[in-house]
Amino acid sequence: MNTMLRKSVLGIAGLAFTGGVFAGPIAAHAAEPVNSTKPVAVAVQADKPDSTKLIPHGVQGAQSKIDLNDEQLANAKAIIAATKKAGLPERAAVISIATSLQESKLENLGHLGDANDHDSLGLFQQRPSSGWGTPEQITDPEYSTLAFEKGLKQVDGWQDMPLTEAAQTVQVSAYPDAYAQWEQQAADIVAHNWNS
Repeated sequence: MNTMLRKSVLGIAGLAFTGGVFAGPIAAHAAEPVNSTKPVAVAVQADKPDSTKLIPHGVQGAQSKIDLNDEQLANAKAIIAATKKAGLPERAAVISIATSLQESKLENLGHLGDANDHDSLGLFQQRPSSGWGTPEQITDPEYSTLAFEKGLKQVDGWQDMPLTEAAQTVQVSAYPDAYAQWEQQAADIVAHNWNS
């Protein structure tokens, strides 16, 4: 091989090597996200519902709280999932969970015999005889939540009402102010589980 051709081949190879050395590590670092864990943590934190959306009027009166077992927590999560399916905001989930806490302590109750309030069933103690659905439907957490929230959507200005007023308008309870005591716990449940 003549000297000129040999120098050209070696020169090109050297350029390729030098370019690879400089471009390789730069390209490799450019593909890696910088501080990839910090933005994720900030994004997750920012995705938590704003407390002013959950409790826009502040809680009313003394608040009650119960420890939830796995079944009750699963029912609360089912209410949240149904609320999202209905395209409703976090506030609707707070009202729904507070209502269920008052009506059934988030337990999907079947017929309670002599202790039953008429034919009330499920998470919201809805009555088949009042047109809420069949016993099978009412004891399905998704169905009963969607039925409650359908009633809620029919209440003009429910988003701006105190929780107990919105819940009472749908439920027509003998104890209309009782829903208010569960607002903080319901808001805490929604804040913790809305994005999980």
